[in-house]
Amino acid sequence: MQNTGIVHYLQAGDALTHGVAYVLLAMSIASWCFLILKGWMLGRAKRQGPRAIALFWQSASLSEGVLALRAADRERIFVPLAQAALAAAEVHTPSAMLARVERGERVLRALREALLASQRRIEFGQVLLASVGSTAPFVGLLGTVWGIYHALGSIASSGQAMIENVAGPVGEALIMTAFGLVVAIPAVLAYNVLGRMQRQLAEELDGFAHDLHAYVCAPEGPGARAPG
Repeated sequence: MQNTGIVHYLQAGDALTHGVAYVLLAMSIASWCFLILKGWMLGRAKRQGPRAIALFWQSASLSEGVLALRAADRERIFVPLAQAALAAAEVHTPSAMLARVERGERVLRALREALLASQRRIEFGQVLLASVGSTAPFVGLLGTVWGIYHALGSIASSGQAMIENVAGPVGEALIMTAFGLVVAIPAVLAYNVLGRMQRQLAEELDGFAHDLHAYVCAPEGPGARAPG
């Protein structure tokens, strides 16, 4: 009876077969590690965000709000925006060229840079999931095609082209396609779920940046009491 199965296929495979298997294994480990870490980070940011922003606006001044935000925003998603607004509002060198720029423009520029930095932080690694989800099936298909090629070559050289001699090796080669799909499907699902969480956080960041700009550029200035 002919030996078949995953273990037999890998043992009988050549360097390319083993290389494809190792690549798929690396893709799976990388995507799952990133999925867990990124999901944990985005989940914490979504839970902490509303409370952190509420504590910020309950503070007596912008500087006190930054301190409160640092304590509540453990993932440092919203803190950079408040710090940028505070730094842009307080120019300590009147002779510097930056001091000649209108305060509203300084704050807008600083908030834009901080907003982009925070968005890059929450979007970091999405390319990995997209790449794994799109390429893993093709990597598995490569292993399948290579395995079928070698299986048919071996059968042709042996001169025993019976159905039982063909079905086993070809069926084993299809395992690599299945492996590729097993790696790709969780990556695609994670990409969609994490992407939705990132869009929600991006909307909260955009709203917070707009409120900061309106507060700092208000006629009464940044030293006034924040709205409760």
